[in-house]
Amino acid sequence: MDKFIIEGGERLYGSVAVQSAKNSVLPLLAASILTEERVTLKNVPRITDVACMGQILCELGAEVRFAGEDISIESAHASNHRISSSLTKELRSSVFMLGALLSRFGRAVCAYPGGCDIGLRPIDLHLNALKRLGVEIVERDGMIFCTCEKLRGAELVLDFPSVGATENILLAAVTANGKTVIEGAAKEPEIVDLQNFLNAMGADVRGAGTDVIEIAGVKALHGTEYTPIRDRIEAGSFLIGCAICGGELEVSGVRAEMIGLLLHKLRENGCKIHTKNDKIRIVSEGRLKANRRIETLPFPGFPTDLQAQAVALNSTCEGGALIVENLFETRYKYVPELMKMGADIEVKGRTAFVRGVKRLHGARVTCGDLRGGAALVLAALGAEGTSEVLDLSHVDRGYARLEEKLQKLGAKIRRVRM
Repeated sequence: MDKFIIEGGERLYGSVAVQSAKNSVLPLLAASILTEERVTLKNVPRITDVACMGQILCELGAEVRFAGEDISIESAHASNHRISSSLTKELRSSVFMLGALLSRFGRAVCAYPGGCDIGLRPIDLHLNALKRLGVEIVERDGMIFCTCEKLRGAELVLDFPSVGATENILLAAVTANGKTVIEGAAKEPEIVDLQNFLNAMGADVRGAGTDVIEIAGVKALHGTEYTPIRDRIEAGSFLIGCAICGGELEVSGVRAEMIGLLLHKLRENGCKIHTKNDKIRIVSEGRLKANRRIETLPFPGFPTDLQAQAVALNSTCEGGALIVENLFETRYKYVPELMKMGADIEVKGRTAFVRGVKRLHGARVTCGDLRGGAALVLAALGAEGTSEVLDLSHVDRGYARLEEKLQKLGAKIRRVRM
């Protein structure tokens, strides 16, 4: 197990190019099983979630090759439709494989998905939608058994704009008989990226980025070479890190509209934000002001994946902030670790009351999930003294070479094997 040793108090200067989006790459990898031809994804981050999805594809019989930052998948000989419990429970995104496997083989078996411990995250929306597409589902002993004669198009209405359910429906419906319409679809940029990727493979998908997506089923998909969108959550994490530490930073690869509400909140803090094309520059000077209220919502609202980082930022801002987490019920598990560093935070249910202190101090803290771990790293960068951030396995799920990127910006951070 690795840990970070961080000497806080250094301002951040320079520029950083963000990696391809983890939340886009994983469903694209799942989609690669839809064709027997080669699929190549360019500029893919070497994070553990990607490695785990690669293992799942290999288990299904696909050949997966890593070449630098590229991944090639050939699944002509894939025949297995069952994902082992160990891999399913390690990676929540394995749930995307249900729609893809049903589209390819008409069968799929997997355990309930795992990932970060941030709440129940039920997959009823996924399963109910698949049933409407003609799938018979049996749930037994913690496993999900899915079969279908032939997927058929249907009109679906989602009670909540779930990103995962929208993506799973897309993967199942692209080769179904007839037309599928998703009303109440998620509108995240990663949904648009999946649509563009599937269409590059020969699918007929329209409307991603709006409430209504239409999928006309095709007989077969073909291989393609594709570069996923960049990671708006990584971009947001670096911007928040600069706000916490002070300094001047340019983040490239993400357009302002992908994280528009975050930029608004950073301006509210007192940061200066300049945007041009896919470059965002932030200047942070002096003590910032707290955000009065941040509420996580589906896109284009404030991302739940940046909630923990926003709490870390407001921990040292002047005044108090009210943070409301609407998407996951237990996403404040990192708060006791942040309080070890001197943060003044009170959590009641889905709400966190953050009272800004002048400075956090170094401490020994432990990551419990991906985004909470990122928040602890950012808080430690701005704290007075030395911090140890333990159990980086969570952070490594979503951030590639994080310490190297931060070192180039002037941070004093190093990785140590325990």
